[in-house]
Amino acid sequence: MTNQKRFWVLVLFFSISFHLHSQVETIDLLFVGDIMGHSGQIESAEIIKDSSYNYSPCFEFVKPIIESADLAIANLEVTLPGKPPYKGYPRFRSPDELAVALRLAGFDMLTTANNHSNDARKQGVLHTIDVLEKYGFHQTGTFRNASEREVFYPLVVYKGNFKLAFLNYTYGTNGVATTPPTIVNLIDEKQMEKDIVEAKKLNPDYIIVLTHWGDEYQLIENKKQRALVDKLLDWGADMIVGGHPHVVQPIYQKQHETKQKLVAYSLGNFISSQTKPNTDGGIILKVKLEKNFKTGETYLMGHDYIPVWRQIEKKTVGKKVYRVLPIRDFEENQHPKLQLSTSDLTKMNSFARRLRKHLGQSDSKEKI
Repeated sequence: MTNQKRFWVLVLFFSISFHLHSQVETIDLLFVGDIMGHSGQIESAEIIKDSSYNYSPCFEFVKPIIESADLAIANLEVTLPGKPPYKGYPRFRSPDELAVALRLAGFDMLTTANNHSNDARKQGVLHTIDVLEKYGFHQTGTFRNASEREVFYPLVVYKGNFKLAFLNYTYGTNGVATTPPTIVNLIDEKQMEKDIVEAKKLNPDYIIVLTHWGDEYQLIENKKQRALVDKLLDWGADMIVGGHPHVVQPIYQKQHETKQKLVAYSLGNFISSQTKPNTDGGIILKVKLEKNFKTGETYLMGHDYIPVWRQIEKKTVGKKVYRVLPIRDFEENQHPKLQLSTSDLTKMNSFARRLRKHLGQSDSKEKI
């Protein structure tokens, strides 16, 4: 074979390989639970009172996991009012540096419709959106005004050759009224159906609904959640991911007509200062989608979860340190950068045992 023929054979081979490979594309999505801002967390992050904060240590050990996803999504369950006083429960007001740390940790998108959306009133809604835009987050669930919602909702995110539509709603705002012209998306079935219809008109590859709902501290979803799931799937949602109970609730994969759809009722807490049973951790949910360019369809290819535990290291000198720890990396207590105390190791392993037993019958499995 001459060199010229050999050249064209190689060109043909690589052309065919590229064509076959390019018929499909995958995307890795990552979801975490509620990001809280209790007083202890604010005090721990404070460097200079009321003016300088550092939350980066909180996410040091999960950062590689977050960064590995094509799109990482979380529920920001605080307001960022832009000025002190910064406070925890019951009216969450956190410094802007929390958003900075989340961006540096690898998060790409934050949802803001939850029962604490109005904790800092109108200023909190507006400044939170401003900060998230400043640091390059995709954000949805709260809006400056009706015109903004009309233009930017449903939120459409382009990643590679994927076009994803996101919708976000909360059951309420703890009785704190939304101040016009700002908007907080509430769970209103008529509006939700209308929004999904609008999302379908945009011809996205996948429609993902993020809901703030359910009963706090209950390990099993309630009837209202199940009924709303059925309606959302019928209207056209492809995936539903929930928060608010502060504990992990079941994950189900459902056959709906010709499509497999995923429902995660609650991912628990990602980081908080809560100490009630099962609130000291949660899961990172990883979802893989595949798009077939030949058929134009996008499929749920797989999903698994990573258990995480919230450590509060109580140092003999200095402040407490809050951390999110991927449990498998610390179960043997041989991590080169961090050794857990006997007490913390016991607490983490106890949480892990309960979580694994609880999710044993769910349709998603722990990532090994």
